[in-house]
Amino acid sequence: MIIAVDGPAASGKGTIARALARHYRLPHLDTGLLYRAVGIGVLRAGGDPGDAAAALAACDFPASLLDDPALRDEAATAASSRVSVHPAVRAALLERQRAFAAQPAGAVLDGRDIGTVIAPQADAKLFVTARSEVRAQRRERELAGRGVSPGYDAVLADILTRDARDSGRDAAPLRQAEDADLLDTSDLDIGQAVQRAIALVENRMRRAG
Repeated sequence: MIIAVDGPAASGKGTIARALARHYRLPHLDTGLLYRAVGIGVLRAGGDPGDAAAALAACDFPASLLDDPALRDEAATAASSRVSVHPAVRAALLERQRAFAAQPAGAVLDGRDIGTVIAPQADAKLFVTARSEVRAQRRERELAGRGVSPGYDAVLADILTRDARDSGRDAAPLRQAEDADLLDTSDLDIGQAVQRAIALVENRMRRAG
């Protein structure tokens, strides 16, 4: 069984995807980490994430980089959004993601184009979202927990900028797949959102027969 979980930044899609993977005992891939790895690779090489050639060169990274704590930093977050607009980068990482999805038992993948590009054949698709103000509050709390305090206004501005970039890019823009179930987590806590996600997947599997 393949489960695709898409959505904008700080919507809760990663938490939900990890919970689904545990529930169904499936391997999980946060595809955003791949783009963060590319972004960090560009920065460490002294390059510009907006440079398509530099970003493409950074796509050949070792799997061990995905465990680097630096991928969770704001620098990686910003760089990942910039390198992800390059069609050549998305093409370079495409097969890596599809190979993960094609494992015999299935997999859970979360990102921004899983249900539309990476695994359009997924057995269940969720598009997880939340109001931008709620997502900014969540991200601010997450950053504060790491000792980083950019302030709510700065976080909200970054969220809106990323939304516009991700939705407006030519290569695999962020959008809800036509056959994806919408899950708005704005007014749900983590437990409620996970239970709703499981219910949506179960319903989709029943309908598939």
